[in-house]
Amino acid sequence: MKKLVFILTAVITLTASQFASAQKTIVDVAVGNEDFSTLVTALKAADLVSALQGNGPFTVFAPNNAAFGKVDSETLGMLLKPENKDALAGILTYHVVSGKLAAADVVAALKKGNGSVTLETLNGQSITVMQKDGKIWLQDQKGSYSEIIATDVMGSNGVIHVIDTVVMPE
Repeated sequence: MKKLVFILTAVITLTASQFASAQKTIVDVAVGNEDFSTLVTALKAADLVSALQGNGPFTVFAPNNAAFGKVDSETLGMLLKPENKDALAGILTYHVVSGKLAAADVVAALKKGNGSVTLETLNGQSITVMQKDGKIWLQDQKGSYSEIIATDVMGSNGVIHVIDTVVMPE
């Protein structure tokens, strides 16, 4: 009987912890990952945390800390100032698409679009997803590229795909 109680307790605890982790929003997932600390700082500075904790669903092409490291530190510092909140919000919402596009959805759209698909971001501008050299890339409005280096980091209100370069709107 003790073994049965122990097994049931273990199963219930494991199930509950999996359910709790599945309930984390994409913002909670980012906050819990050290490699997104600059992104989280930027989301707070742009006052976008509550918006991205909403129901969604969202697809976030999330620059990691190394991606932000490619941005000139003076420029990044300037963008994080309160008076530049709108400009920063415009850049960050350029990394977000309405709807949940898992990696399989992106690959299917690329096949349908002959290796390229254009998505509308939350800031109203478009970004192109393309397959090139056996990898998946984003091409921003300025013609710069960012590689998608990790996919399908799931949250309760969407999905995160990690990118290696900050993409920029017009």
